[in-house]
Amino acid sequence: MAYRKVCDSQGAPMAGEALDCAGGLDLDWDLGMVEVQQPDLSVDRVQMQHVDCHRSGGSDPGPELVEPIQPSVCVSPHGRFERLQEDPNYISHFTRAPAHKGQRIHGHVIRYLLVGFGLFTLGVLTGWFTHTSTIKDKAPASPTDGSDLLEELLKGITADKINSLQRSFSSQSDDSEETKARYLYRQWVGLGLTDVRLYNYTVLLSLPGSTPNTIHDQSSHQCFLPGGMLCNQHEANELLMQHFSYAAYSAGGIVQGEVVDVQYGSMNDLRSAKHRSNHSSHIALLKLGHAPLLYKLSLLAGLGFGGVLLYVDPCDAPLGRSNWNQAFRVTLNPGGNPANARAAERHVTSLLVQPISALLAKTLLSAPSMGNEDACVPLEMPPRTEQKTITLRVGNQLSTEKIYNVVGYLKGKKNPDRYVLVGSHHDGVHGGGASAIMNQLIATLTEQTKKGWQPDRTTVFCSWGGSALGNIGSFEWGKDNSVVLQSSAVAYVSLNSPVRGTESLRATASPALLQLTTDIQTRQLLSCIRGGNCPGPTVRPLQFPGDVTFFANQLAVPTVEFAFEETKVEETTSFLAEAQFYPKSPETVDPLFKFHETIAKMTAEAIFRLVNDPVLPFYPLDVALSVQSKLKDQTVLSPSLLSSASALRDHAAYFQSETMRPANDPKERDPSHVRMLNDVLRDLEKSFIVPQAPAGIYSTSFLS
Repeated sequence: MAYRKVCDSQGAPMAGEALDCAGGLDLDWDLGMVEVQQPDLSVDRVQMQHVDCHRSGGSDPGPELVEPIQPSVCVSPHGRFERLQEDPNYISHFTRAPAHKGQRIHGHVIRYLLVGFGLFTLGVLTGWFTHTSTIKDKAPASPTDGSDLLEELLKGITADKINSLQRSFSSQSDDSEETKARYLYRQWVGLGLTDVRLYNYTVLLSLPGSTPNTIHDQSSHQCFLPGGMLCNQHEANELLMQHFSYAAYSAGGIVQGEVVDVQYGSMNDLRSAKHRSNHSSHIALLKLGHAPLLYKLSLLAGLGFGGVLLYVDPCDAPLGRSNWNQAFRVTLNPGGNPANARAAERHVTSLLVQPISALLAKTLLSAPSMGNEDACVPLEMPPRTEQKTITLRVGNQLSTEKIYNVVGYLKGKKNPDRYVLVGSHHDGVHGGGASAIMNQLIATLTEQTKKGWQPDRTTVFCSWGGSALGNIGSFEWGKDNSVVLQSSAVAYVSLNSPVRGTESLRATASPALLQLTTDIQTRQLLSCIRGGNCPGPTVRPLQFPGDVTFFANQLAVPTVEFAFEETKVEETTSFLAEAQFYPKSPETVDPLFKFHETIAKMTAEAIFRLVNDPVLPFYPLDVALSVQSKLKDQTVLSPSLLSSASALRDHAAYFQSETMRPANDPKERDPSHVRMLNDVLRDLEKSFIVPQAPAGIYSTSFLS
């Protein structure tokens, strides 16, 4: 199989360049005891250029930006700790020498010469200082007060601007991914990014067949579409939604068997179904939620089931949204281009998988009517109910097509080889105006650079393609640049689906960023768009779907995401986000774009803190507390393990107060010392990666 990747870029010839990055730092050092010498901070230059390569199976690492680091005085952060005070006991003494009278100078000629020489010297000095002052005034000065700069940055973000950008984005005559990607490329260049690249990848996509998948009830001799309508009674305008409902990368074919209610697919649910023999002639009826879908499918495949029907229980769905007759789409691709796998592995599972509506699930379960409309009764098969026998037809088709990534850079000044990634997508499936918010962030940040501000670290703006079918674009780019990202990526700020509803403001963050996320959310809620009826700050350290998966899961890059949701959902049902319902336009969800404005401002503040704070706003104590909390949930633990977790918490607290606090003081800060400290903070969560995690489970799930 052939795999071809082409990268377009702004204003540079096509050239390949090998990756080169600084080696990993030896983290076994004592920040408090070792006197740090001023090293030569220059590092190898590694510049991302155009790439034109042919790839089969493996991947060549892509290039990345790394610039020489020049020592510079850092700006005072707005961190969590108080600054150290100067020694008040220092007193400066000096003695004023008495003036001596000069001898009297006789002669008018000598007097006039001295006066003239003095006036000439005074004029020269005045001109010198005036000229120097003028030059300094003309040179762009970086703001020294970060809070003032942040306020100015946030004032530049408005709902009207985001609305205008969204109208421009959605007005493209061609709805193809290539058209959207090239539009974003032109927009980013026009907004002021001087380094923008356009990549395309030829990948294997799983698409619905020419006709919708069907479920045939053998007992009633009725044929159903995924939404629950009869096959011969659907309207023409509903056919598109029925095509939308499928499981990408499911195995195709026909399977017949009895319906088995496995509820959420937990171990207890599966034990109750284990007594049945010959599972290959059974089709599981599975609810989304409580655990990752791929993990549950792997358990069902291990038990020998032949097919799976997925649905969302109405009791788990957001309040106010009727999903009784709404089917949805899921992807079984864990990430990346399936064409890189062996032919036998292109279908992630041997199961035939099909999403269906809750209405059809109720019919197949022979579940009773809901009764009181105010009470929600979870769907389940009543005891001693005769099981239905059904025939499931799945006609998905594999197709080789191109997807596109757009990547732009806002280069840092002091640490240009440290990257804060900001990611969204342009495939339009999740909705939420992600591209409009991204464009607004770029416009606002580049406007500040025109006024003289330069970030400390480099910001990498990424708009991914192929997100809906397994985050293909982000996986491919991430793998190409994994060598550089492992040593240089600081954080990932996600705009996967920023406005999914308007009921609840929710933030998701890695443990190291929990405090920063909470501070930002609390600050923004003070000026909430709904006055006193605003939701309180809710931050969850859970894994979440989207393009952030590769960076958080395989590279352990700290991540953060802000989003509005339709309702407050319990943590156990958080995996409902794996269901992709037919998207609503941003104008329908948020007509005034006020919720988009709020998310844009919170995201902008997170980006600003991550690229501008001299000491990264990471908190080791939160990581230690997350580990300790995870261990407390375990039933059987050795005392030594609990003791180690307690010691980790104590050391993290000491490190945070005794090492990070002096680095936050501009009077004590040493650039080389701060750089090493930031690298330690960046790599905190990499120590807790779980090797060989089960399907659908993050490698960093020990912290999630």
